[in-house]
Amino acid sequence: MPDTAPDHVDALVVGAGVVGLAVARALAQAGLEVVVLERESAMGTGVSSRNSEVIHAGLYYPPGSLKAQLCVRGKELLYAYCTSHGVAHQQCGKLIVATDAEQMAGLQTIAARAAANGVPVQWLNAEEARALEPALQCEAALLSPTTGIVDSHGLMLALQGDLEAAGGAVALGSRLLSAEPLEKQPDSADSAHSGWLVQVATADATEPTPLACRYLINAAGLYACEVAQSIRGLSPAMQPRAHFAKGNYYTLVGRAPFSRLIYPAPQDAWLGVHLTLDLGGQAKFGPDLEWLAVERPEDIDYAVDPQRAEAFYAEVRRYWPALPDGALQPSYSGVRPKLYGPGEAAPDFRIDGPAQHGLPGLVNLLGIESPGLTSALAIGDYVAEQLLQQPARA
Repeated sequence: MPDTAPDHVDALVVGAGVVGLAVARALAQAGLEVVVLERESAMGTGVSSRNSEVIHAGLYYPPGSLKAQLCVRGKELLYAYCTSHGVAHQQCGKLIVATDAEQMAGLQTIAARAAANGVPVQWLNAEEARALEPALQCEAALLSPTTGIVDSHGLMLALQGDLEAAGGAVALGSRLLSAEPLEKQPDSADSAHSGWLVQVATADATEPTPLACRYLINAAGLYACEVAQSIRGLSPAMQPRAHFAKGNYYTLVGRAPFSRLIYPAPQDAWLGVHLTLDLGGQAKFGPDLEWLAVERPEDIDYAVDPQRAEAFYAEVRRYWPALPDGALQPSYSGVRPKLYGPGEAAPDFRIDGPAQHGLPGLVNLLGIESPGLTSALAIGDYVAEQLLQQPARA
């Protein structure tokens, strides 16, 4: 314990990706003094900058799950936010396609989940699908009109602007080393929230910097499980092991003959190699699914192996037979923080608050992968509601 009292803020958010920034914004706009700790020298360099930038409709997730609820609500909030804040986006729609009779059952499952989640979809036969996308080959398709794309970097800059306008700040090059509960003060007006003492490493300091906060939110993405393991007093059951799954992307040489996103019928927990568009109309394909044997995010190799393209050609030609040879170029890769391994069922988002672990003022956001980008604003409201016991905004 330091000889002098550490600096104090109302809330510390660990991780300046899109989810961390959305949580920090929600807390700052509720009147709290908020600081976001980001270990890297720039915001959103992990999961938030290495994804397909798709605004998901909420088709795939079990009804009643956090993924379903937060995706559907987040989508509504995100479209409104992008419009009001000038963030580039497009509600382009998506086709989920069955390329053979065996995949029809998968489309029926998606349609049922969409109906249960309140998400509009439209059944199309092969002729109706080709009328929308003449280059497409399929047996049938589901049209999802509320799927879209967004500029994730523009979104993060807008969230940062809102955070700073509300008095919050982002501290780059700041890594949380440990956190421990502060002892309750006998004269405290609210002894149920004694707060947290954290140790922070910064690039320009030789010794850790102590900070005290009332609320501690772990939104560290790839590092979220590592951060949870550094919190003293947290039950081992609340400190899961991270698994890392890499997804590689390839860009298309030339312009794609599609105006909507094209997804194959999903396979287990993987949505398959899909075609997405950026806001300039450039097509990219991916991600594939490559489980990594690494234990730490620092050991991840983001290089895209050109030889993996062969599997992409085979997958894509199932729904776009005219894909030319040599048209796919290695682009980038992303890694998802998963709480399960190969062959295991995909769990729901883990948003562990005091009701789950019994520690006041702490929220761990674990396994926040897709649809985390779409859900970010709804996650921010959800965390603020859990901590402050205030209803989410209408």
